[in-house]
Amino acid sequence: MSIQHFTDSNFKKEVLESKMPVLVDFWANWCGPCKMIAPIVDELAKEYSGKMKIGKVDVDGNSSVASKYGVMSIPTLIFFKEGKVMDQVSGALNKSTLKQKIEENL
Repeated sequence: MSIQHFTDSNFKKEVLESKMPVLVDFWANWCGPCKMIAPIVDELAKEYSGKMKIGKVDVDGNSSVASKYGVMSIPTLIFFKEGKVMDQVSGALNKSTLKQKIEENL
């Protein structure tokens, strides 16, 4: 499965009610570090297809979800399981670090 796009309107259904763990990448088009990790997040979305749902929230267009979870800097990656926040990291991570975080949150 490729990367999904979560919005203020589908966040509850796609993330909070998901039967699978979910990784949400809070990002924006103008954010340099967000662009740096985007290919890594896309790659891992394919690699973990069927094990973890991985998607993005554009903070400029979906500010209520971002503010609800206290996203102050981007990129911020939040791991959800059964509707609850399990872990959170900010900043551009390399692939091995992000992969380790995914494994910890499966």
